[in-house]
Amino acid sequence: MAVLDIIEVPDERLREHSERVTEFDDALRGQVRDLLDTLKHTQGIGLSAPQAGILKRIILVHVPDDEFGERLYINPEILSKSKSRYVQESCLSVPGVEATVVRCTRLKVRAQDANGETKEFDVDGLHAVCVQHELDHLDGVLFTDRLSWFKKLRLRMTSGSNTGLSRAA
Repeated sequence: MAVLDIIEVPDERLREHSERVTEFDDALRGQVRDLLDTLKHTQGIGLSAPQAGILKRIILVHVPDDEFGERLYINPEILSKSKSRYVQESCLSVPGVEATVVRCTRLKVRAQDANGETKEFDVDGLHAVCVQHELDHLDGVLFTDRLSWFKKLRLRMTSGSNTGLSRAA
């Protein structure tokens, strides 16, 4: 069990696509424990494996006081989504930046657990928003990519150049 370093922009590893998990063994369970320790240490509400340098399709979500508790999603996929709205987001890999993006607040998600068993979950609210944010990381997408060109320009002007925003924005 260890607390892993969080990768921050402009590190290009954040733009890589993660591999599906195919081996559900003790090594995987060890990585999951390390990711959980890391999430608890950061006091964040979600963490994807790529943010800790592990290019596997693993996310953890723990929104304090919500009904869903601490959830591990391996090889997650969204089956359905509804109730889009504007939400305020930030990211452990893009420190000091907050912005409003559009996310759905109700999801049906299919994922595997640490033993490889497939489960389906209906989640809503902040938990659903967090699942989408972390799932984006698995595909090399940052929440800042979801901003309009005008918001990206404003953010770059107010936050400096180290925000994960491309120069072509």
